[in-house]
Amino acid sequence: MVKEKGLVIRKMGLFRDFWDTIVGVLSQSGFSQLFGNFSDGGWKNLLMLGISFVLIYLAIGKGFEPLLLLPIAFGMLLTNLPGANMFHPDLFTGDPKEISYSAVLHEGGLLDVLYLGVKLGIYPCLIFLGIGAMTDFGPLIANPKSFLLGAAAQFGIFATVIGAMAINYLHIPGLSFMAAQACGIGIIGGADGPTAIWLNLKIAPEQLGQVAVAAYSYMALVPIIQPPIMRLLTTKKERAVVMEQLRPVSKKAKILFPIIVTTIVALLLPSAAQLVGCLMFGNLCRECGMVDRLAKTMENELVNIVTIFLGLTVGATTSGPAFINLRTIAIIVLGLAAFSCGTTAGVLFGKLMYLITGGKINPLIGSAGVSAVPMAARVSQKVGQEENPGNFLLMHAMGPNVAGVIGSAVAAGVLLVVCGG
Repeated sequence: MVKEKGLVIRKMGLFRDFWDTIVGVLSQSGFSQLFGNFSDGGWKNLLMLGISFVLIYLAIGKGFEPLLLLPIAFGMLLTNLPGANMFHPDLFTGDPKEISYSAVLHEGGLLDVLYLGVKLGIYPCLIFLGIGAMTDFGPLIANPKSFLLGAAAQFGIFATVIGAMAINYLHIPGLSFMAAQACGIGIIGGADGPTAIWLNLKIAPEQLGQVAVAAYSYMALVPIIQPPIMRLLTTKKERAVVMEQLRPVSKKAKILFPIIVTTIVALLLPSAAQLVGCLMFGNLCRECGMVDRLAKTMENELVNIVTIFLGLTVGATTSGPAFINLRTIAIIVLGLAAFSCGTTAGVLFGKLMYLITGGKINPLIGSAGVSAVPMAARVSQKVGQEENPGNFLLMHAMGPNVAGVIGSAVAAGVLLVVCGG
């Protein structure tokens, strides 16, 4: 009897030890941190986790720009899982020149180390190398008028800068934008993620996460945002216009183009030389035919690797407590306004060219003046074929589309000068 009683006591002791172990493990788990701090901001992490799941679904289930959206969404997932310690935003506060890179390397997590490429402005330039190597500027050279459409689509950038500054006069508590922050938000209208990141690093690093997520999200949602605007501003007759075939472009012209553009832009606007120079060097490697290995590396391995790092680390900046606030909502709304205004300006200028040329220009190609290459051009093609199945606008739309890439980089250089960067 005594032995049985002792055995029961020992079993109870083992059970208590086991239970204490389970409780200890759970108290140190992410579940405890996530739900235990629910009222102190944990709900914001939960909300961001939900948003990351939605973005992952859009990338995989709907195919919305998965190469961009999936890394960003997964980075968002990782940074909002408590206890993972992969990203520490406190290591990157303040001016990039004041960051303790030694602390990042020795104390930071995986995403902290990768984020150095963003904070130092390396990734955007490498992305531009890849874009240049992938881009055929032939349609732009064959139809120089496309430059005007690409320039018109940048109107959304500057209109949004004014709109962001105007919010200050509403005197909303906790919601105001300095000139540099307004410029950083306006660049979303160019629909160019790398350029948006590059500019905000220079002039408004505190809002980099919000701007980057907004810019890449709207790039991914081009097929949803643009068509209603295009149909609203054009008539069925205008959408059905069949444009003449583009003239052939010589190899010599394609080689000279990146050299000339780099020289002119760098002399007129030195602040834009960094982005435009990388873009045009990548294109020169593509067109000269002498360094195919370099060009293929730029447009494949290099851009793919950098896209992974850039997406994950940009997503990692969206921790719930820092991301869920009134300013973020305002930035996302202003970003949508910027992108919509850019599309509107491009289409309206296309209508003007339609009138001037006697109906030879299809206004739909003006919407491709934003820098979402080549998705915006594909949208122009799709909407045009809805009215006329025999209409092929893709190559015509690629002219304004690649002009928009140059235009957004130049616009970023102008805003950098305006802000004293």
